[in-house]
Amino acid sequence: MGRGQVLSAAAVALLLAGCTNGGHDDAGATPRDTAGGSSSTAGSSSTAGSSAASGGASASPSPSSQPYTLAEAVAPKTRAEAVAFVRGLTVQSDYFGTGYRRRDPYELGPADWAVLGADCLWRREALPSTVLASLTRSFVRPGTGGSGAVYVSLTVTVHTSTRQARRDMASSLEEPLRCPQERLNATDTVRGMTSRGDPFGEQRTATTDDDLTEYGEYVVDGDTKARDFDWYKHRLGPVTVAATVRHAAGESEKEQTALTEAALTGVGYVTANVDRYGRDRASDAPSASPSASPSASSSTEVKGAGDE
Repeated sequence: MGRGQVLSAAAVALLLAGCTNGGHDDAGATPRDTAGGSSSTAGSSSTAGSSAASGGASASPSPSSQPYTLAEAVAPKTRAEAVAFVRGLTVQSDYFGTGYRRRDPYELGPADWAVLGADCLWRREALPSTVLASLTRSFVRPGTGGSGAVYVSLTVTVHTSTRQARRDMASSLEEPLRCPQERLNATDTVRGMTSRGDPFGEQRTATTDDDLTEYGEYVVDGDTKARDFDWYKHRLGPVTVAATVRHAAGESEKEQTALTEAALTGVGYVTANVDRYGRDRASDAPSASPSASPSASSSTEVKGAGDE
């Protein structure tokens, strides 16, 4: 099974995020990870979210229902609200599978994000005026039995408007064309990236307003063996949720598929919580005051994260 087939099949895992999550708060990113990323194509901007279950994860929409979304009218409007939003959103290590823990640094942001420069090098820069906050949380599953470590990161970014979030998605979709090789940091390079973007309801089952999937490989200087690299980005109104997976060397196709499905399921938990936050705000629930954090289970907030 090729990488495209693996990711296409694994997209179905997003629907599994509707299962109630009984995870524990025991949580760890690369520059594209730490970017909070940029992402896919413009899609529909529905203001009606699907119903969510209590306790952090919520019921995923069926292909015929409305996507997970966040109405612009109830989204954070100031930097302070946006920072409270991204810090209050629960992201647990076991969202992505078993064996993960927080990576050091665990958090990057919320006042800067990663930008792919003209030289195709990812670097962290101050947020532009069109972005209110961006926070990355990073996890690692240490290698065992001779296998290498797996790295997962998830970034939530609050844009000033749905229009700006859609522009960010479109920009991300174009990045592999602009930079066939992207330098993640001083030692790691991503290459051979293939991109695909889908608005909700088109081509394949999606759960948010629109989403981007990219896959390729990354290489570490001095190591001749390339490893698989996956990147997903989903838009819910003015908010984007991006995740990266840096696979371990020597994974079997079965292991690749399992890791990809688990990562997409974790993204589904987070997008469900964003959707729930919007519906709580829209219904004037007690927990939905302007400064309220997304409704979820125990917080994994950690302060003082540094740069990669």
